[in-house]
Amino acid sequence: MAQYILLFMVGLVAGCLNVIAGGGSFLTIPLLIFMGLPPVVANGTNRVGILCQNIAASYSFQRHKVVDWRYVRWATGPAVIGALIGSKVAITIGDEMFKNILAVLMIVVTLWTLWDPLKKKLAEEKDKPFNRTALTIGFFCVGIYGGFVQAGVGFMILAATTMAGLDLVKGNAVKVLSILAYTILSLAIFAMEGKVDWSLGLILAAGTMLGSQIGVHLTVLKGHHWIKKVVTVTVIIMAIKLIVT
Repeated sequence: MAQYILLFMVGLVAGCLNVIAGGGSFLTIPLLIFMGLPPVVANGTNRVGILCQNIAASYSFQRHKVVDWRYVRWATGPAVIGALIGSKVAITIGDEMFKNILAVLMIVVTLWTLWDPLKKKLAEEKDKPFNRTALTIGFFCVGIYGGFVQAGVGFMILAATTMAGLDLVKGNAVKVLSILAYTILSLAIFAMEGKVDWSLGLILAAGTMLGSQIGVHLTVLKGHHWIKKVVTVTVIIMAIKLIVT
């Protein structure tokens, strides 16, 4: 029972973090592995929470009237195609290789977010017109990465939306809707291969759905910086534990 409560609470934090920027799966996938799931199954199971979280977040962004469907249409198609490729690759590699790749990504992406190049870039391109090509190419790459591992994909999406000329609020709305679209396909692929633990996935989903609502609220208010340092330390600790175990 204690581990289920822990999974729910970590899911809540991850759901909030994923909507704000990204990186929540750097908490949930390692936890699922530490709970005894094979790494590739943990990768598939995590997507149950991602799907439910983004259903809830998409509804909330729409309710706050910050969704611009023009951007969503140009982002989701390429992302879905990319996710098909990434998901197939994720299923074919071994558990040990996936675990090692995940640990490296956790450290690299976390250090990249500490550097925070998007903050300066967003200030430089605040009035930049919408770049359709950048959004399309960027989200195809996002789909491949998201289909493969999902963890940290939010940072890639915000990089793509920033380069395309969107602000953080609109970028976050495009992010949750595009992730929702390709996660439906990705989860189906993992499920058909028997790589999903539905009982743990649904517990995780309950936490991520609640966390997503908190994340939407914080995104709209732009009050999310307080969580960054705590999450950074936690992710680094989990990455080291993955490497040494």
